[in-house]
Amino acid sequence: MLYDSPMNASPRGRRVAFFGGSFDPPHLGHLAVARAARAALSLDTVLLAPVGAQPLKPLGATASFETRLAMTRLAIAAEPGFAVSLADAPKASGEPNYTLETLLALRAGLPPESTLFCLMGADSFMALRHWRRSAQIPFAAPLIVASRPGQPLDDLRAALPVGLTMEAAPSPNACAGGVEMRRWELLNSAGERTPFYLLPGLNVDVSASEIRRQVRAALGSPAAEHALLPLAVAEYIRIHGLYR
Repeated sequence: MLYDSPMNASPRGRRVAFFGGSFDPPHLGHLAVARAARAALSLDTVLLAPVGAQPLKPLGATASFETRLAMTRLAIAAEPGFAVSLADAPKASGEPNYTLETLLALRAGLPPESTLFCLMGADSFMALRHWRRSAQIPFAAPLIVASRPGQPLDDLRAALPVGLTMEAAPSPNACAGGVEMRRWELLNSAGERTPFYLLPGLNVDVSASEIRRQVRAALGSPAAEHALLPLAVAEYIRIHGLYR
């Protein structure tokens, strides 16, 4: 099963973005990235997908998959157009989850007229070339990368998987829903092209490890936790004594 509940039995609409990650915990930075992408690209559904096992993180997440899934449900409960996806749930075989395989499975389940995007923060994009079959990922689902203000474009070019190059697209800049968006095209060695979308103005922290550090530093200060996390997630962490 790829989706979280009967209410989200399938993504609604024709423009769907997959947003994978540890969500350990899901925080306000994640929500800001998802909201910006939803506005900039007129997305019908953003699928937040906690990952079971990341191949580049052999020690795994701090919290269990079930705990991260529960927190993600709480984080998006009031967000229209957001849904929790089980597409990256732990595999019965114990094998790692690979983004390309997940995207291909998701795309196969969408109506033919739908468009699937892959949403990620700049930190994830900077590691993209180390992912399995990474050069194929942007062609399975065009990338939407949320970058911080002033992020050098040369850094992004340098992070491209081997065999891919980046060119400016016609009408490269736009602003939708109050969110700045820049459009590029990625090319592979076969001459195929796929769109690449950059959201350059998001001044948000999308580092869950830093969030966990700040949560530990904020012991006894619920107000500080609530400045970093959705209220329901902060309460869940407090009640269950997570990240202490």
